[in-house]
Amino acid sequence: MQKRLNNELVEFKILMRSIPSTVVTLFVVSVICMNLLANKTLLQLEWIALDGGILISWLSFMCMDIITKHFGPKASNGVSIMAVGINLMTCLIFFVASVIPSNADDFSAFDTIFGGTWFILLGSTVAFLASAVINNWLNWMVGQAFRKNPHGKLAFSARTYISTFIGQFFDNFIFSVIVFVHFAPIYWDGFHWTVLQCSTCALTGAVAELIMQVAFTPIGYRITERWRTENVGKEYLEMIEKDKEQ
Repeated sequence: MQKRLNNELVEFKILMRSIPSTVVTLFVVSVICMNLLANKTLLQLEWIALDGGILISWLSFMCMDIITKHFGPKASNGVSIMAVGINLMTCLIFFVASVIPSNADDFSAFDTIFGGTWFILLGSTVAFLASAVINNWLNWMVGQAFRKNPHGKLAFSARTYISTFIGQFFDNFIFSVIVFVHFAPIYWDGFHWTVLQCSTCALTGAVAELIMQVAFTPIGYRITERWRTENVGKEYLEMIEKDKEQ
């Protein structure tokens, strides 16, 4: 067991050296920003609800799709867990800053936004981790269907669109159920959603987020092609191939 954990740690260290830092940075920042932007509701109707996170959620899923395409779903899952850990640490720092009293000015708005709500953070964390795993493995499985031209635009678009739509649906649905079905009635004076409302909003939200993803997919495709041409992450990829042979 200890040996396996050490091997996994060594593998993750090599992965972190292999993935270009720009993609990792954008991914982590997008996860943190999603958590902050989710505090503002942009649109709320009976059949759809969108928060500010939609403005950047496409970047998180695009980064996962890029990493999955080149390094595999396990690598993308590992980076997703790391991003969630950094986000939780950031939220803790924000919370500490919000509860420290100040006589310089009225910081109530700052404290409300950055202090956060614990069950919203819980819901977003669980939902993102679940949707990340679903997105990454589904992206990889769809890619396996394109055996003749696995690196073509059609293959990349199909694996990205399908995995993003389903991943985003579960992200929205799980978050809604945790926050609006379970905790909202307790802490928000009885306000709640039904499971049907959660499903409807998750579906319409996934469509809206897919549209954002479609607009930026060409960028992701060019990045993966450049990585493949330049043989990015050779050390990690060779290590994975050796592990498969053993």
